[in-house]
Amino acid sequence: MTKAFGVDIGGSGIKGSIVDVEAGDLAGDRFRIKTPQPATPGAVTDVVKQVVQHFAWEGSVGVAFPAVVQRGVVRTAANIDDSWIGVDADAQLERALGTEVTMINDADAAGIAEMRFGEGVGEDGVVILLTFGTGIGSALFVDGKLVPNTELGHMKFRGMVAEHYAAGRLVERDEMKLDWWASRVNEYLNHLERVFSPDLIVFGGGISKRFGEFSDLFDTRAPVRPAKLRNNAGIVGAGMAALEKFQH
Repeated sequence: MTKAFGVDIGGSGIKGSIVDVEAGDLAGDRFRIKTPQPATPGAVTDVVKQVVQHFAWEGSVGVAFPAVVQRGVVRTAANIDDSWIGVDADAQLERALGTEVTMINDADAAGIAEMRFGEGVGEDGVVILLTFGTGIGSALFVDGKLVPNTELGHMKFRGMVAEHYAAGRLVERDEMKLDWWASRVNEYLNHLERVFSPDLIVFGGGISKRFGEFSDLFDTRAPVRPAKLRNNAGIVGAGMAALEKFQH
């Protein structure tokens, strides 16, 4: 078994686990701590350190993060504290953990895992993975290659930011009726289809476990299929990214 370590930083929780990168799954239980509020660089770094130390892990670490990340530097902060913008997160976490760190966009991490081990296996053409949770994350692949940091949940739609119109939190926290929410998601999916003409849309995030309850409301030309790795995708993809970076 080839092992790596992945951490997934979300708006509500920071979770991590040892990853079996050959099987594309967690090698054991995951450990979760609530995301500190405010989610400043110092506070989040402390929690990530606790998660890694919980497993006594000493190798490189991959981190999935809800923002645009370019060569380890955070460029946006939609669902995290604004003080992250401009921070060299790789360097900060490496100082705290004493090991190599690879930080990537959280939806990109989920997409990497889903394309290698999940619903995207063997899919050519344009594949869009969407994660519906606190916001809407996106990962765009063209013939299996990632186009990083697309952040399609932040595009303008219906006069607002798209994730404010159709994020999973509207059902899970704000108690919007599921069918009403799904009809909004369908509008958003059709908009993405007009722009990108995807061959496949992969539907992820925590609410994907209820996919069968609302999938009949989707009418895009491209098939919409639920992600297979569910909420573990970010951890698995982060671990894969760390291992592959430091193998080269």
